Amino acid sequence: MDSGAQVANDVDGPFGFPVAERQGYIGLMPKPQIVIDTNVLIAGLRSNRGRAFQLLSLVGTEAFDIHLSVPLVFEYEEVLLRELPRLAMSESDVQSLINYHCAAAQHHEIFFLWRPYLTDADDDMLLELAVKAGCEFIVTFNKTDFAGIDKFGLEAVTPAEFLTRIGKLP
Repeated sequence: MDSGAQVANDVDGPFGFPVAERQGYIGLMPKPQIVIDTNVLIAGLRSNRGRAFQLLSLVGTEAFDIHLSVPLVFEYEEVLLRELPRLAMSESDVQSLINYHCAAAQHHEIFFLWRPYLTDADDDMLLELAVKAGCEFIVTFNKTDFAGIDKFGLEAVTPAEFLTRIGKLP
């Protein structure tokens, strides 16, 4: 895993458990590592009332780490620009959003391909990124497209399911 957790042995947490430190995050559990599918990005930008918007509003906070690759950034940009007439934002806003995600994310180069593995070939790059990054979750609205990713130690979850897991929803 590129961002490996470092355990501070001289700092004890509650009940004597070591406190994990990961890029400024201090807690008993390492921050969840995720890849966000493009459909979640679009949904979060179409409505500020849904769980996708709530998830996107937590990007760059201590709640979780996001991971990106060049192909995923290009997909984000392509789809956002194509959807621009249905979004309440300008082309400049799209670039700012992508820049923010790039600044908040951990970046990965992918040197292996397992294509085709998933039923939707466009989703293979998400799987490859999640495996390379050591993620636990791919956050998506198309969970069925990710059948079989449990073999890689991954789970496809919706934004609501992920937010519940990290304690941001009851």
